[in-house]
Amino acid sequence: MRDVAGKTAFVTGGASGIGLAMARSFAAAGMNVAIADIEEGALESALTSLAPTNAEVIPLRVDVTDRDAMARAADATEAAFGKVHVVCNNAGVAVGGPTDAMSYADWDWVVSVNVNGVINGVQTFTDRIKAHGEGGHFVNTASMAGHLAIGGLGVYNATKFAVVGMSEAMRMDLAPHHIGVSVLCPGVVNTNIFESGRNRPAALQAETDTADLANFRGGEQGREAMLEQFRRNALEPAHVGDMVLHAIIQDEEYIFTHPEFAEQVTDRHQAMSAAFERWRAYRESAGI
Repeated sequence: MRDVAGKTAFVTGGASGIGLAMARSFAAAGMNVAIADIEEGALESALTSLAPTNAEVIPLRVDVTDRDAMARAADATEAAFGKVHVVCNNAGVAVGGPTDAMSYADWDWVVSVNVNGVINGVQTFTDRIKAHGEGGHFVNTASMAGHLAIGGLGVYNATKFAVVGMSEAMRMDLAPHHIGVSVLCPGVVNTNIFESGRNRPAALQAETDTADLANFRGGEQGREAMLEQFRRNALEPAHVGDMVLHAIIQDEEYIFTHPEFAEQVTDRHQAMSAAFERWRAYRESAGI
């Protein structure tokens, strides 16, 4: 999508953090923006902060796990702007702690938002974009945790690896329809992901404190120390928003905001290559 001016973007988790940064970058590029978020207060604040851009922006209170709500949000966006061209499936949550300490509630909550939320965005908008024939682009927010396993983040890892795989397949499937797909894989960004439990449904509340991402390394004192360390090294969301806009225009498949992780990803791939060779040798020695 070389020319984005006048096009419409729909952004989930759009009222704060990376989502709001995307909305700001899109607005600055002359796009119409629908900001979808579960938090009413955050939506109001986001709308106020975007007012100086003079862009056409609408706020939509949406729970991405609710398929009917997503369909209504799509209808509202089309009613306001006619067509949707860019969909950013960005809403995400996290829990922390050893995989063996997680409960079904922990898995159900994170999977419902991080995986099903992306699926719902894809299902809601793909046929609508194909129907108008002007092409489009999906941006699915994963993480470096979609490429690298991290102890204590097994649930989050599982969902982000899923989003990476889904996005890679989507890119192949949708290319004939002139719909691009990018997968956003950030490292640490200065957002409120560590406080995502504030929006956790009552029916899926954590059974232990370890499932609170902000607490899983040493209680309150450990939480503050960890947050301070992350914030010192965090990238500001505004930079990520501009990277996403660039990726859409250039049709980039991967958005790696933190190139310092390249060596770790390479090490992982080399370990897999070595394993292929060991199993090749095993088959040869076994005559298989």
